[in-house]
Amino acid sequence: MRASLGARQALTSPPELLEFETSSTRLELYREVARISEVEAGQAAQAPVLFPITQRGELVAAPGFEARTDLLLAPDAGAPLQLSFDGRAGERWPEDRREGLQGLSEREAAELVARTLLAHWRINPSGVVQVDRASGAPYAAAYVDGILRINPAFLYMAAAQGPASLPGAGQ
Repeated sequence: MRASLGARQALTSPPELLEFETSSTRLELYREVARISEVEAGQAAQAPVLFPITQRGELVAAPGFEARTDLLLAPDAGAPLQLSFDGRAGERWPEDRREGLQGLSEREAAELVARTLLAHWRINPSGVVQVDRASGAPYAAAYVDGILRINPAFLYMAAAQGPASLPGAGQ
């Protein structure tokens, strides 16, 4: 898979394909997702968007984020979110550590991305947020009816942006 295929196509592919791409390819895909998120932000989600959320009973595109945003740096909020990864929707979050995720497991990366996105979107749920694995979905992450669905392919893109992607990080 090459970056020329585009982020939307990468999201609908198995996450394992992205895992073995170069970090520069994954970073370019992440930057494309970020650009699209800023363009789509606030639009009614009548057509597919990368980050659909429910807001005041409407399905809209979530607020966008900049390409330099490290989604694996979860904000330290005063009242921590309660997240559940029990996999009741079928797909379980793998616990094995992956080099393509900066040494984190998919579940650990999903937790960081979930906390960062929910804080960025200013979503403050009163209860537990179910975090489901949505491989092959046409979106990166969606928050609908109190459930956050994260495409694991997006995690591999987001992991390319962090400190491990910076020059000299491995020294």
